[in-house]
Amino acid sequence: MSVPELGVKEIDQLLADHPAWELAREGKAITRTFQFADFSEAWGFMSRVALQAEAQDHHPEWFNVFAKVEVTLTTHDAGASGGLSHRDAKLARAIDGIV
Repeated sequence: MSVPELGVKEIDQLLADHPAWELAREGKAITRTFQFADFSEAWGFMSRVALQAEAQDHHPEWFNVFAKVEVTLTTHDAGASGGLSHRDAKLARAIDGIV
């Protein structure tokens, strides 16, 4: 079952509400890089995000090196070939609340 993609106005609002996030993958994803004091702080952040993601049944793509965490949000089953959905907006809001 496909999840409805966000429209252009909804994406614009998502980026306005979460200015630290950037559009990626030709408008099919948003991404944000977080820099922490050390690995322990980065890992703690990832643990808190993981709990939120599991509760929402929507999981980020992420990459971690020491104190840096790069997070990408997209909905793989949105529209015909994946894209941004309300799931991404909800998880971005939760992640911003954690930081």
